[in-house]
Amino acid sequence: MNQLGESLRDRKKRRTRAALERATVRLAAERGYDHVTVEEIAAEADVSVRTFFNYFVSKDEALIGADPETGPRMAERILAAPDDVTPFQAYRDSVLAEITDELNNARDLWLLRKEVLMQRPDLLVRAFANSAESEQLLANAVGRRAGLPESDLYPRLLVAAGSAAFRCAVTRWALDDSVALGDLVRDALDLFGTGLAHVPPHHHEGGSS
Repeated sequence: MNQLGESLRDRKKRRTRAALERATVRLAAERGYDHVTVEEIAAEADVSVRTFFNYFVSKDEALIGADPETGPRMAERILAAPDDVTPFQAYRDSVLAEITDELNNARDLWLLRKEVLMQRPDLLVRAFANSAESEQLLANAVGRRAGLPESDLYPRLLVAAGSAAFRCAVTRWALDDSVALGDLVRDALDLFGTGLAHVPPHHHEGGSS
């Protein structure tokens, strides 16, 4: 699924960024992260070194793969949702809108990135820190939409639970790519949105009904 309202220029930027991330992860997995240079990454992605630095400050950022525009973009979607949409639904729709065709087909890249990051605890910590910053932005957006103060528990809990649901979906997807990531994330979000006190009827592991 293509992101709603995304321009041709934005799609090209997203693809270039994804190509640089793929090149970084592939080379790091093949040669060892410390033995890969920015010049080699740019050549692998068939772009200039200058283009690399238009997207990333360093190869660390390229390996982590956190797009600084993701959090603000998702928060903007939450706030722009129609008035009759609940805060949870606005959050859910914002998450699902981020799952493009490229991401649905990036299972091998996710696995390689995880493998490389597990060998670099310092970068793994930075990856978690980036996630925490995005969660704070989304919690603020959910709180504003719900008319709640920033200190309220509800928006923080909703976003934290949503992030956990996303991670569970990715873990499931890493084991078996017979189901698209988008479908798994949708199922995971719907499960926690409905409530987990009881096993939902007619739900089967790893697929949408």
